[in-house]
Amino acid sequence: MKIILASDHAGFELRQELVAALRERGASFEDAGPPSRESVDYPDFALKVARAVASGEYALGVLVCGTGIGMSIAANKQRGVRAALCSTEFEARMARAHNDANVLCLGQRVVGAGVARSILDAFLATPFEGGRHEKRVQKIRDAEAER
Repeated sequence: MKIILASDHAGFELRQELVAALRERGASFEDAGPPSRESVDYPDFALKVARAVASGEYALGVLVCGTGIGMSIAANKQRGVRAALCSTEFEARMARAHNDANVLCLGQRVVGAGVARSILDAFLATPFEGGRHEKRVQKIRDAEAER
């Protein structure tokens, strides 16, 4: 499974922690930046990750900003992306299992490094359950097609 992750300047340190976690897991991933803590516009990075996931080039994406809110809003503008802002392992599991979320959003100012690693692990380990949830996710896809 290929993963792409990015942040803005406010999520830079937490992204570095998640890069280390992915390396430890032996995961196949791309760190899409930014390369420093210099101020950047979060939509640029959110859309880069969202487009890469929507195209199928990457199975999952991870985005980090100060709160995770801006990244989530921007990523969800891309058709085919179901970005979920998670601050607990439970939310990450449910986002994947029930909503087939394909982009995890985290807030550096909201969760610490240890919790973020646990959330990432839960997100990556949880498959979509399908079944009764499939028709609900299909309704989301149908709504996107109407735009």
